[in-house]
Amino acid sequence: MNRGFEVVSKKVDQQINLPLRQTKNAAGYDFECAEDFVLPSIWKLNFIKIFKLLHQKKAISEEELLQADEVLKPLLVPTGIKAYMQPNEFLLLANRSSNPLKRRLVLPNGVGVVDADYYNNSGNEGEIFFQLLNFGVTDVHIKKGERIGQGIFVPFLITDNETLPQNERSGGFGSTKK
Repeated sequence: MNRGFEVVSKKVDQQINLPLRQTKNAAGYDFECAEDFVLPSIWKLNFIKIFKLLHQKKAISEEELLQADEVLKPLLVPTGIKAYMQPNEFLLLANRSSNPLKRRLVLPNGVGVVDADYYNNSGNEGEIFFQLLNFGVTDVHIKKGERIGQGIFVPFLITDNETLPQNERSGGFGSTKK
């Protein structure tokens, strides 16, 4: 088995669909949302108060800045899916082309990278999430089974004379922080 998808164990009885390519020449496998999910509009959140204070050149407390920063964080939309692949591959997560245009949803980091050692990690079994922000004026209600993004398996190269890292992944999403 070279590469593919599985449902994470905690969602195996929840009728989660494995990602599929929609046409014979499609590069990406479409991922679906694993559960009903509400992605709030960023414009309804408290950070606008901070923009107003900044514009008026008024003092802003550290607590207010932290609160504004917190509400602007993208949300992690669950897929219930994990991916296995070869050590020299990664799964590139990309937005659906219709998301920004029709639903005002963006991947704030542009793309996501799922490394081969993310599979079956101790933190979350390797469940793949799509980071999304809703810059539309209304909340977006994503229904279970709606397509939210796509994944493309990609090989990668390493540099000559690289000292191979010896670290093992110690957890799930964002666990390779220094």
